Amino acid sequence: MPSKLHMAPLALAALLVATGANAAEQVVKIGISGPLSGSNAFAGKDNENGVRLAIEELNKQKLQVGGNTLRFELQSEDDQGDPKQGVNVAQKFADAKVKFVLGPYNSGVAIPASRVYNDNGILMSTVGTNPKITQSGYPTVFRIVASDTQVGGSMAAYAAKELKVKNVGVIDDRTAFGQGIAMEFKRQAQGKGMKVAGHEYTTDKATDFAAILTALKAKRVDAVFFGGYAPQGAPMARQMKALGLNVPLLGGDTLCSPEMAKLGGAAVGENVRCAQAGAIVAKQPGGQAFIDAYKARFKRDPDVYAPSFYDQTRFIAQAMKSANSVDAAKVGAAMRTISYQGVVGNYGYDPKGNLKKTTVTVYTFRNGALTPLASY
Repeated sequence: MPSKLHMAPLALAALLVATGANAAEQVVKIGISGPLSGSNAFAGKDNENGVRLAIEELNKQKLQVGGNTLRFELQSEDDQGDPKQGVNVAQKFADAKVKFVLGPYNSGVAIPASRVYNDNGILMSTVGTNPKITQSGYPTVFRIVASDTQVGGSMAAYAAKELKVKNVGVIDDRTAFGQGIAMEFKRQAQGKGMKVAGHEYTTDKATDFAAILTALKAKRVDAVFFGGYAPQGAPMARQMKALGLNVPLLGGDTLCSPEMAKLGGAAVGENVRCAQAGAIVAKQPGGQAFIDAYKARFKRDPDVYAPSFYDQTRFIAQAMKSANSVDAAKVGAAMRTISYQGVVGNYGYDPKGNLKKTTVTVYTFRNGALTPLASY
């Protein structure tokens, strides 16, 4: 049996190997800010799942950057879809030295939070669509989907060309997102010769829309455009049917959620038309593989934005390899010079952090399932 004296060098060697292995691993924290409670919690969890799936795949790849093996860690925080809480979450990430954040989900949260992220050198990748998010010119901000201008314009074009709408009613929920997309739709609809018969207002907490729908019915509208979220869009569709307002309900990407069919039941079908950024995922290279992997991991179908959050997380990792650094400023600079082919489409950013090119697809619901109609 070896003596303790002979064992010491072996133990020391093992210790050195272990220390070397630990030194070669670099932890990179990835934060996610989104509504994990409240009516939009389904979306917040879906977004988180998209990031989680990407991180788990990346960790299996053991990416080498700057001579180190990267290990990504997820830190998820509930911003409740509330601007004040979103700013608190941003400061929490800054205090925790998180340099890469996916989210916020809501435009109204992203606008004030973006300043905190920028001031602390944190890259923020949001699905907030309000144009104001990138108008600040912060080099740390990326919008990973189409803006209200693009989505609202696509729905206006579809309404004019395919639905032959002449007289449209507009409703918005007064949030930064809802108001922004409603105004863009309204502006571009009028530009295409449509008359906006009325513009009504509600909130993102409302459940009763009888009064505003009755007002629009009296104006004999051919369609209703709603700037808001699925938890209000679904009961709105039910109440339109109950009131005999049998016209299409149009909206942006937030109405392209399976939650619409879940909450609206039989009232949500081909009467609902929504515009969503990105190509049809199932038809994209790698798209079906993503859907299958997501379902295997989380036992459910992905919702609207999980693919975009997944893509952007992987793009950040690719930019780290390109820059050979995990420094946020260097990674952000790389993301503005390279491109990434994801499951939603090709990602490449202009100097303001907007996608250089993006497809917008119009969908409807058939037998409870989202079904694509046209791409713009």
